[in-house]
Amino acid sequence: MARLRLIWQVFPAFVLILLSSLLAMSWVVTGLVAGFHEQEARSSLEDRLSLMRLPLDEALRQGGTALADARCKVLARQSSTRFTLIGRDGAVLADSAELPAAMENHGHRPEVRTAMDGGIGYARRQSTTLHQDMVYVAVPLTFGDPASPVLRAALPVTALDRHVKRIYRGAALAGLAVLVVAAALSLLLGRHITRPLRWMLLQTDCFAAGELDGRLRFRHSLEMDALAEGLNRMAGQLDERLRTVSRQHNELNAILASMTEGVIAIDAGYRIMKLNAAAARMLEIQEGDAQGRTLLDVIRNLALQEMAMSALASPEGCEGDVTLHQNTGDRYLQARGAMLRDAGGTRIGAVVVLNDVTRLRRLENLRREFVANVSHELRTPITSIQGFVETLQDGALEDSVAARRFLNIIAEQAERLGAIIEDLLLLSKAERDAELGALAPEWCSVAGLVQAAIQTCAHKQEEKRINVTVDCPEDLQVRAQPNLLRQVVVNLLDNALTYSPTSDTVAISATSDVTGSVHLRVRDHGCGIAPEHHARIFERFYRVDRARSRESGGTGLGLAIVKHIMQAHGGLVTVDSAPGQGSTFTITLPTADTPHGNALLTNN
Repeated sequence: MARLRLIWQVFPAFVLILLSSLLAMSWVVTGLVAGFHEQEARSSLEDRLSLMRLPLDEALRQGGTALADARCKVLARQSSTRFTLIGRDGAVLADSAELPAAMENHGHRPEVRTAMDGGIGYARRQSTTLHQDMVYVAVPLTFGDPASPVLRAALPVTALDRHVKRIYRGAALAGLAVLVVAAALSLLLGRHITRPLRWMLLQTDCFAAGELDGRLRFRHSLEMDALAEGLNRMAGQLDERLRTVSRQHNELNAILASMTEGVIAIDAGYRIMKLNAAAARMLEIQEGDAQGRTLLDVIRNLALQEMAMSALASPEGCEGDVTLHQNTGDRYLQARGAMLRDAGGTRIGAVVVLNDVTRLRRLENLRREFVANVSHELRTPITSIQGFVETLQDGALEDSVAARRFLNIIAEQAERLGAIIEDLLLLSKAERDAELGALAPEWCSVAGLVQAAIQTCAHKQEEKRINVTVDCPEDLQVRAQPNLLRQVVVNLLDNALTYSPTSDTVAISATSDVTGSVHLRVRDHGCGIAPEHHARIFERFYRVDRARSRESGGTGLGLAIVKHIMQAHGGLVTVDSAPGQGSTFTITLPTADTPHGNALLTNN
């Protein structure tokens, strides 16, 4: 059912009440007027009867009924009134309109019976003689005489009705005019009363649309002004609360967005209410797509689903480890769940906080591998040294040839042990410098660094009769720590010489690109490296071919040192290699104004 405006609900009621009042008043007034005119007619007939009594009594005494009848007709013409003289037996003695002999007995007429009893009779009815409504008044011709005939006067009601109808018509027209004027005034008054309500309605629509700065300002009735003031206070309080809620919401979003921990909030139906960016990155899902969906639809991990269910069911909370198997590798999470309650203490959901410990796990694994590898690498020379020392102590010193051979082996193992320790110290220093940014860079010549590395590896180069070619501009310079960068070139060149066939060629080249970055490449034609090893050859003690590496005498730390020195300089190292096609190692140093950061380790 359609709802109407207030004015169209009130205005018809006003008009209906007004119309009912006018009809009631008109009915009462016209009734009073009609009664008044009828009373006036009765009084007029009584006055006329008073004037007629004496002449008719004289005529009846002097000439009998004939003279009285003639006198009635004369007087009736003079006064426009019908007169009738009725005997005590009801017979008509004289009448101004008809022949008495032809008229019926009037003794049963109520007004005649009242007059015969000595009173004044009154009646209104249709005349059987004239066949029209008449008003009758009857009185004794002589008051106090029981034998006196009755004199009756009558007037037709037509004139009286016509006059009353005129009064009715005038009253109806006046009432209609009053109704129209009153209805118009009521409409204007209704509009005047409801206009502030319409203003309030428009302003409340603005409030509902979030425009809370506007205010209602007008002067009307006390009630309207109080209502407007109440709406203004409500808008002010609502604006303040919305600003507070918006500020708190923004603060919460900022906190959640800046957290490294992932946060997932679910309701009692396991639908995701909130998911921060960190959780989306950990779970590899879209933050916006997960909102409003169930946890089971978004996260396909049984351990995490069980954690959320436990948090929703357990008031004490829960925690555990979650492993995510992703395309980029396994991700390890520490999860803590707690129940969410509203201000009344009712359970509304649960929150799960995820802490990514993948790096810690990997570092722990690296630490374990490093300790195991160091122990393994150190155990071999130490065991060899201990064995030959015990052999010498047991009497091998007496055999000068064997003793010299054993001492040479002990010296080689001690030298190997020293090389491992030296590389470990260098690696530790490179890591520390990378973390603290403790480098002291200076401008140095790339060609000078390459020549210094060639001189350092000259002994191995001469042993294997390998030709080293250099293609490096003399004016090419980089800003770096010279000793560390020279160690990088030495390690790469030493690897190239180690794994290159005898009498082969190793090429060293250096170029710069349009950004100012310097690229130094060391290329050999050795056995090459399979692609599956590219990602791990820069790890500590990782060996592609352990047997061949041990024969070459390497420590397994050279490429790890290269990687960390490049990280300390904000550069990167890459490898391009395939089995049987040799290897090309490339180091890239950024421009001088590039801030030092973590180097990227990529594989071509």
